[in-house]
Amino acid sequence: MSAGVDWLSETSPISRKSAAESVFEDLRLAIVSGRLTVGTRLPAETHLAVRYGVSRPIVREALRSLQTLGMTQTRTGSGTFVLTDRPSPELSYGGYSARDLIEARPFIEVPAAGWAAVRRTGEQLSRILKLCDAMDVQEDPHKWVKLDSEFHSTIAEASGNSVFAKVVADARDSLSQQSELLNIMAPRRIASNVEHRLIAEAIAAGSDETARSAMETHLGQVKQIVTAILGDEKALR
Repeated sequence: MSAGVDWLSETSPISRKSAAESVFEDLRLAIVSGRLTVGTRLPAETHLAVRYGVSRPIVREALRSLQTLGMTQTRTGSGTFVLTDRPSPELSYGGYSARDLIEARPFIEVPAAGWAAVRRTGEQLSRILKLCDAMDVQEDPHKWVKLDSEFHSTIAEASGNSVFAKVVADARDSLSQQSELLNIMAPRRIASNVEHRLIAEAIAAGSDETARSAMETHLGQVKQIVTAILGDEKALR
């Protein structure tokens, strides 16, 4: 019996509250521990869904995160295969690498937050605060990531600087993928909500210095988690 089939025979139903996170973590640990060895073809989505007692879209989300980490690869018509038992040091999201985002965001989003504090319109501020409220109560990972993406984009737009707004808009898909991965590997929604609220409150108060500081702290936390995921700070240098 192959490693994949043997592993699949062990049922492992999970809680649906954080289904995608749980499926992802179980698969990741199976790969890291060697129970699913490099080269193994993972069972089909339907089989994984039965194993975990979840829907195929939830399985698909977990598999997408594994592929984003560089641990698996999905080949059209062949299935999903284990490539490595460790995250790729060249972790990338769409057209940007983890290093690209970590290096660039502080030089874009920190000053953007500062300018937003002094240039934002009433409508933009209202939108920023409403997005914070929505994120506070949103538990669906996909919906939360969309709100998170809109939050950062709205701040860039509120800066009144078209360069900041365009850069964030161009990187929006990559930022969303990063956010999704961070929240599935190291649940950050609650902590991020607190950090987002501090940024929003500083913008509402018109304090550019506080807004910059709050955004810098938020991005610093993101860098810390990405570094932990890669397991090698040199990958971000």
